[in-house]
Amino acid sequence: MTAYLALENGTVLKGEYFGAQGEITGEVVFATGMTGYLETLTDQSYFGQIVMQTFPLIGNYGVIPPDFESANVGARAYIVKHPCKNPSNFRCEGTLDAFLKERNIIGLYGIDTRALTRIIRENGVMNGKIMSAPPAPKDIAEIKKYSILNAVASVSSREITKILPDNSQVKKRVALMDFGAKRGIAKALAARGCEVWIFPHDTSAQEILKMKPDGIMLSNGPGDPAEKANDKIIETLRSLQKSSVTIFGICLGHQLMALSNGYATKKLKFGHRGANQPVKEISTGRVYITSQNHGYAVVADNGSFVNVNDGTCEGLDYGKSFSVQFHPEACGGPLDTSFLFDRFIERMGK
Repeated sequence: MTAYLALENGTVLKGEYFGAQGEITGEVVFATGMTGYLETLTDQSYFGQIVMQTFPLIGNYGVIPPDFESANVGARAYIVKHPCKNPSNFRCEGTLDAFLKERNIIGLYGIDTRALTRIIRENGVMNGKIMSAPPAPKDIAEIKKYSILNAVASVSSREITKILPDNSQVKKRVALMDFGAKRGIAKALAARGCEVWIFPHDTSAQEILKMKPDGIMLSNGPGDPAEKANDKIIETLRSLQKSSVTIFGICLGHQLMALSNGYATKKLKFGHRGANQPVKEISTGRVYITSQNHGYAVVADNGSFVNVNDGTCEGLDYGKSFSVQFHPEACGGPLDTSFLFDRFIERMGK
């Protein structure tokens, strides 16, 4: 069935539905990963967004539940050039089309994804709407009004949960503040002998410190880090940093920790979303290829890591605590920076 993507600048692209059918509005962004589409779909950092894959062939290895980064789809809708109808993989448990239908997620295929990518790169991310008929002027006006609000509260866990280390021998206890956490973060810690306690985003500093953690992990998540709804989290982070506990922030966790230390954040023109982002560690000069998914960046000229492409801040070091903008758990993406989890554990010991 024919479907249309209408952008707030008046551009209209024609394609076909797959997955669920209907109408949905969101912020249109692109992701450049050639693989990892399941991790992308189930990453809650995409809350409020319509995600387009720049790689043209998506769904080739089907649906593999163990690869999910959360129980739910984070994106509001999904755009690809060619969805694979007959996936081939020994782990495959279904097609992408059926997966989206089961979760009532609208998909759009067959549009010129190269043209859409260029529009976003030249004009910046913008709102869009997938619809079953060409838009009227009033539709464009409504699309412009859309905004992502209360993002962290919408995706964070509602109760405290615990994950035991892989070998059942607890070396460290880590409190993970869940702002939309990818499962890969807790898995990386558990693989290193950590008992991981996952806390909802609005947990107080007192409650977290009461369980006597060796370290505190701040997870990834969606939305504008400087949104007023995050003010309470930022205050909690200020309180936590007054303790002697080592803190490690990833992605949104990095941004919120920076805000709690007086830094500012800014919205990027089209963000970094993919598994091929080069970052340089300032202290060593070494360049790593990283997995990233963010539309905002910390404004800082004293970063511990910088993005090689655009020079934006990719990390901050506070001495005992530190944070990075990219994803060292590499789900999905390269394993170049997984050593940062070992650095976290080492600093806990000190």
